[in-house]
Amino acid sequence: MILGLHLAYWQTSVIRSLGVLVAVLLPAGTFVYIFLFKMVSFMQSRLGPMEAGPYGSMQLLAEVGKFIQKEDIVPDNADRRLFKLAPYLVVATVLLVYLVVPFGPKMRFVNFDGGIFYALAVSSISALGVLIAGWASANKYSLMGGLRAAGQLIAYELPMVLAVVGVVIQAGTMNLSGIVAAQANGKMFGFGGLGNPYFITQFVGMVIFLIAVQAELTQTPFDMPIAESELVTGYITEYSGMRFLLFFIAEFAAVGSFAAVAATLFMGGWAVPGIKFDSGVMNVLGPIVLMAKMTLIAGVIFFVRFTYPRFREDQLQKFAWTILIPVALANILVTTVLKVAF
Repeated sequence: MILGLHLAYWQTSVIRSLGVLVAVLLPAGTFVYIFLFKMVSFMQSRLGPMEAGPYGSMQLLAEVGKFIQKEDIVPDNADRRLFKLAPYLVVATVLLVYLVVPFGPKMRFVNFDGGIFYALAVSSISALGVLIAGWASANKYSLMGGLRAAGQLIAYELPMVLAVVGVVIQAGTMNLSGIVAAQANGKMFGFGGLGNPYFITQFVGMVIFLIAVQAELTQTPFDMPIAESELVTGYITEYSGMRFLLFFIAEFAAVGSFAAVAATLFMGGWAVPGIKFDSGVMNVLGPIVLMAKMTLIAGVIFFVRFTYPRFREDQLQKFAWTILIPVALANILVTTVLKVAF
């Protein structure tokens, strides 16, 4: 439609599928290189990979090639069908989240009225993939990691949803394009030059959302399901070759999908202050703007990952149920009162 072409349904389906793959793999590869290979290296006063390509820029392709060549091993006592299904289920979850993320005025795959509800619901399916991987491996470390992951994801799903409720109340819609429009066209204290980005008015909600995302991604300090020193990488202990690579891709692709949702909810998504909201040029610049905001949020996520020590299991659960959830409920109450009053 953007190009003025009328395509058949199968043609639009192919284009959307390719678009989702690009939306998943491009941020994932970018985050691996920038944060895993380089940022953490500089934080530890080293250069990181330097041999594959200029400044190590081709190291990711070398890693992918290495995993593709490795033997795919299935343990004798494992449930073969579920063991093989689990990594694909986790990756599929990330692909489905991107369907509702808008990249421009007309740049979106689908336009659900309940888009944020759909995104949060689909993102929780990955917990099933992790639990299946842990149980089907027939390994005590994997099973323990899968059970830890399930308990952790259930605990932190609730504060994540509650953090989003404040945004929905303020925007008056669950449609992600509508939330972007509310921020782009809104005003702060009568001033509309910068719109109304919710990372200011919903700062508490954004902090809770990012903490919950850190836990959903099972990244430090919430990496109890993997805990190399205790569980030998937990639910992925028995995986090798291509299936291990799928879990690795899913981890960084999930960072991209959650960063895209967070950027849309709290940073105005693809919109830029000063540029007309429905301007056609944003169909080209919008994905670049959104990618920049995603990279900023991902930088915060990985900075926390490489900086803080791991929680104990009791501390992890207590933090969710006694701190995050009450604060999120208080944020909803304050947002509701201010919405009615003003």
